[in-house]
Amino acid sequence: MRTIAIEEHFTTPAFVEGPGKAATESMLKSGPPGAKLIAALADIGNARVAAMDAAGLDMQVLSLNSPGVEQSEVADSIALARDANDMLAEAVRKHPKRFAGMAALPVGRPDKAAEELERCVRQLGFKGANINGHNRGRYLDDPFYAPVLARAEALGVPIYLHPTLPPPAVMQASYSGFNPAATFIIAGPGWGWHIETGMHIMRMIFGGVFDRFPKLQIVIGHMGEALPFMLPRIEAVGARLPPGAGPKRPLADYLRENLHYTFGGFNFASTFQVLLSTVGAERIMFSIDYPYGSMAEARAFLDTLPVSDAEREAIAHGNAEKLLGV
Repeated sequence: MRTIAIEEHFTTPAFVEGPGKAATESMLKSGPPGAKLIAALADIGNARVAAMDAAGLDMQVLSLNSPGVEQSEVADSIALARDANDMLAEAVRKHPKRFAGMAALPVGRPDKAAEELERCVRQLGFKGANINGHNRGRYLDDPFYAPVLARAEALGVPIYLHPTLPPPAVMQASYSGFNPAATFIIAGPGWGWHIETGMHIMRMIFGGVFDRFPKLQIVIGHMGEALPFMLPRIEAVGARLPPGAGPKRPLADYLRENLHYTFGGFNFASTFQVLLSTVGAERIMFSIDYPYGSMAEARAFLDTLPVSDAEREAIAHGNAEKLLGV
């Protein structure tokens, strides 16, 4: 069975010295485990391919590590994105059957981001883009980002909406006052990342993004960032809205027609059942969240999913082949 993992990360020297510096320094403070993560992120060559072989993985779709370039100064983000994309393109060129690319975009300049997406798709063969959440507190429902969304729709490629920490005002209001390690966990991978990303999607739905760009496709991770679990409640309460105050279509339509889902780092059977019953197997794709997630554990989870053989094949590779053309 072919396996395509689509939320897998890498870094570049320029990224490590720029927007990734704080995260890299934090990893180093954790000792050998952090050093191992840094080395794995930096490797998009033979060592990563060997690790994929050992775990029974055929392809990784790579994207620049969080926080990406979205929180950088605009001028810096343009250069950083292009540098990362060129480095990734070289790795894909060397291993075309093992790696594919998602573009980093300087979304603070939507015109430049649209141009970079076009370059990456048409010239470098990338399969879409990865956007790390808000852009300095600004979300994709803002008309400011219309050039990027329109270009993705026109090119027929998806955007992977990856989590990032909430804006500083939210961090201060909701996540301050704790031990720094606890703050990171609850504001980041233990809670905040997922609520932040789910809210971002809700903004896009209620802000009319998918009505303006009906063919636009967004991918989110972590079993849907709590949206499938909350859908019945949101719809029940949303029914009280006056005409015209909510989305044009039922909320579930957007979740099943404009969104796709991965589960890297969420190898939990009960959570998977909620996602499966909400959106169906045809909208779910395999991922690892490498190097933060284990290739072997993710592959074992895929092999034990409570689905039919045909559904497992779709989740493992068929849905990604259809969406990304890999």
